[in-house]
Amino acid sequence: MLALWLESLGQTLLIWGAVGAVSLAGATFILNLLQMGARYAWQWHQMRDLPTLPGCYPLVGHTLMMKPGGKEFFQQLISYTEQYRHLPVLKLWLGPVPLLAIYNAENVEVILSSSRQIDKSYMYKFLEPWLGLGLLTSTGHKWRSRRKLLTPTFHFTILEDFLDVMNDQANILVNKLEKHVNQEAFNCFFYITLCALDIICETAMGKNIGAQSNDDSEYVHAVYRMSDLLHRRMKMPWLWLDFLFLMHKDGWEHRGNLKILHNFTNNVISERARELKRNEEHGHGGKDSSPSKNKRKAFLDLLLNVTDDEGNKLSHEDVREEVDTFMFEGHDTTTAAVNWALYLLGSYPEVQKQVDSELEEVFGKSDRPATVEDLKKLRYLECVIKESLRLFPSVPLFARNLTEDCEVAGYKIVKGVQAIIVPYALHRDPRYFPDPEDFQPERFFPENLQGRHPYAYVPFSAGPRNCIGQKFAIMEEKVILSCILRHFWVESNQKREELGLAGELILRPTNGIWIKLTRRNADES
Repeated sequence: MLALWLESLGQTLLIWGAVGAVSLAGATFILNLLQMGARYAWQWHQMRDLPTLPGCYPLVGHTLMMKPGGKEFFQQLISYTEQYRHLPVLKLWLGPVPLLAIYNAENVEVILSSSRQIDKSYMYKFLEPWLGLGLLTSTGHKWRSRRKLLTPTFHFTILEDFLDVMNDQANILVNKLEKHVNQEAFNCFFYITLCALDIICETAMGKNIGAQSNDDSEYVHAVYRMSDLLHRRMKMPWLWLDFLFLMHKDGWEHRGNLKILHNFTNNVISERARELKRNEEHGHGGKDSSPSKNKRKAFLDLLLNVTDDEGNKLSHEDVREEVDTFMFEGHDTTTAAVNWALYLLGSYPEVQKQVDSELEEVFGKSDRPATVEDLKKLRYLECVIKESLRLFPSVPLFARNLTEDCEVAGYKIVKGVQAIIVPYALHRDPRYFPDPEDFQPERFFPENLQGRHPYAYVPFSAGPRNCIGQKFAIMEEKVILSCILRHFWVESNQKREELGLAGELILRPTNGIWIKLTRRNADES
């Protein structure tokens, strides 16, 4: 009888415990909702004077009027910036979350130049499973110390070591493009993507994955799909909660791709670390004894040897965060920049002729690899790249989470607001770029830069959190473009409205970049 009574008491306590847990969870949920509601009301009241996009409703904000597709949403946002360019800022509500669109150089400077407003938007949280808290996603002390630690690894003299890899892969690309000479127009976007992936893998990890030779690479597909999945999630608020996302089919695919990406990077790091240790044990030294010429040039080698102020090396996880970040940031952005430059050169033959003259002056008829000195002489090509990035910035918008109150254009902006910088619109300000839709590389001649606001052009962001890899990117773009243009003449007949611009993680043409190729100097051969 006592045993039965104790068993019954135990079951009762379990039931009450479960009921209590459910009640506690429910109370916590309700409390969180009340806190969110109170914060929403307070932010709404504090920022009621800010210029606001029409069509806002309580709690849901402008969500009901926002178009779902990447192409449609981006074009909608750009139409708003054009319609309301006369306003200093534009407030939108994504549900209960306030967004502040900024596309005016003077106001962009307030945010980007601040050494305190350095937190990335909460949207970047979705990158953390892949990139951890690396240079892109970290903040505060960790970001400052990591930035200080890594800045020397992007010094131009170190980047020179990557030049052989860039030349080799650019030549493979040219050989792949040969079959399209004097043929119909073709979509060059994927060709450039595979070339950029090969360059970034070999320079970041010292690993030749042969993406241009084998586009069925599991790692290549995982990188590509992960970028797409991340953007899809950012557009779907109902998938922002981790437990809901992991139950969704995108969540399952995300987990599978994440395993592929981390396993690949972990194996490369472990293999290289063991190799360096063996060399040290045999007294040969780390870098100079590497059996592979290309491995000596890997960003990974620099990470494995770098030390902080206390003499501590980065952990395996720290190294993986930065290698993965370099992979993520370094392939898509460069792919987009090269493609947009090819599209514009193919659309403006008079500009391409000037590039052709410069290439003739620097290289003659030679097809030798480009040297550092050659790249320095390609000044007009660099202006072409910069003007391409003005019209089609690889990252068309990026965001900061404001961690303290500030003032923008005379308005008080409270902490917690997501400040959305829109380079695509910023770069079209007619005050600084007359006839903004025209492709004019001369805008970036030294004499034409005088008096231009330093924050009117931010393709690599600006201020303390500017892109650490921008010299690497410009160098890679110069190598790839000069290699292509020394062999081929490019023609494009696509109109701007036919591109299907989508502002995803990068500015992507949903309809591709279609070009025709003819052989350069064919009339002389």
